[in-house]
Amino acid sequence: MLASLIWLVARSPSTPAAAPADAAPGAAPANGTPSGTPPDISNMSPRERFNRLYQRVITAAQTGDQSTVERFTPMAVQAYGMLDQVDADARYHLAMLHLHVGNLAGAQALADTLQKKEPNHLFGYVIGAAVARWNKDDKARAAMFRRFVDRYDAEIKKGLPEYAEHQSMLVDLKKTADSVTAK
Repeated sequence: MLASLIWLVARSPSTPAAAPADAAPGAAPANGTPSGTPPDISNMSPRERFNRLYQRVITAAQTGDQSTVERFTPMAVQAYGMLDQVDADARYHLAMLHLHVGNLAGAQALADTLQKKEPNHLFGYVIGAAVARWNKDDKARAAMFRRFVDRYDAEIKKGLPEYAEHQSMLVDLKKTADSVTAK
């Protein structure tokens, strides 16, 4: 199973993804992979493999490449299953992958797990709000946003690495949550 995962990831198109038009000359493509040879993930740790696959799927989703999203999400889910340690950041990443392929139940299960294990962690509310949005459940989304806003300042003060990694998303979501909860 691992060998097929490695083979599929390493077998990327021979033409590298183009850097965005506004990228600096010589910049790496949007997926962070230098042009040329695909990465050898066989020497990566399970977390590095998962992160690499997650980035590939998210980059494809951002560029509208749904076939790549659908092709690589199962591999990323499989890589997640091989993690020796699962934290809030990994759960958040997996939930985002589930959302991109329409697996709302899978994403919600991760939100529930995160909220049970780490009740104040912002990612549980981020995922919950995203699932509610996909379900067009404005009441549930507003409730998730209220909980997110209530915990935001205290959680951000903790300085968790995953909050730093996703800082712009959290700041943007806080603005959205503030406007939704102010109504």
